[in-house]
Amino acid sequence: MTIFEAILLTIVTASTPLLLAALGELVVERAGVLNLGVEGMMVMGAACGFAGAVTFDSTIAGILCGILAGMVLALVFAIAVLGLAVNQVAAGLALTILGLGLSGLIGQPFVGAQRDVIAHLSLPVLTDLPVVGRLFFGQDAFVYISLAATIAVAWFLARNRAGLSLRAIGENQGSAHALGLPVIKTRLIAILFGGAMAGLAGVYLSLVYTRFWSPGMTAGRGWIAVALVVFAGWRPGILLIGAYLFGAATVLQLHAQAAGFGLPSQALAALPYLATIVALVLLSLRRKGATAAPGSLGQPFAPDR
Repeated sequence: MTIFEAILLTIVTASTPLLLAALGELVVERAGVLNLGVEGMMVMGAACGFAGAVTFDSTIAGILCGILAGMVLALVFAIAVLGLAVNQVAAGLALTILGLGLSGLIGQPFVGAQRDVIAHLSLPVLTDLPVVGRLFFGQDAFVYISLAATIAVAWFLARNRAGLSLRAIGENQGSAHALGLPVIKTRLIAILFGGAMAGLAGVYLSLVYTRFWSPGMTAGRGWIAVALVVFAGWRPGILLIGAYLFGAATVLQLHAQAAGFGLPSQALAALPYLATIVALVLLSLRRKGATAAPGSLGQPFAPDR
């Protein structure tokens, strides 16, 4: 494998958890709910996924545990913002703090443990092709799931009746309720989906990206996922580009540090964030107003109050 091929593979690996978490948040925000607890759900997914995989000696069990952990935290958030109509920003921030604390407690017995490498796809002839073989036909299952999920979410929001209803609720919750659309039920399902995707993103970090658990290992990726949704204009296709831009910038700055590039390491570490924001802002400007947020985003819904 050449250095160029290795860089491309690491870019895909670095981008996948961002794409998974951001897709979940995109659906939640399209339903009109702002969940800033993605970081907390991700880190809980990482801790519970790794703990489940080690305890049961099964990667599948780890994946299920991580997804379940993300959904449980998402349910707590849903009870607060849908059942009690509390401020969504405050509830999301509290969820992040709760997730960071609980993950440290759950993951403490597993510090120092390590999991084996998860098997990658291997197709005769195709995987051995130069440059594109490993890139397209030699990834792990999470990569293909993230790409398939991007296509599925784009189709769901643009073509499916339930997806169009979800978008209508996100744009104007009062009118949607008057038309008989189930606002609370739709938002609950969207929030649980967001939790499952954030938990899966966390599982990827602890079982594939690093193959060990350490407190705070998400390192702000949940916040980046939230920012990607905004800068992508709530569009899955642009979100995919943004996630891979950030992954590429992250990997390239690591290679620049290793090569002794003449800038402080702190400045190089900040470049991925700067480059992604600049690129996505430029993409947003080109869409001429198509980046408007859902009209009811962040607004509590309580028809009987």
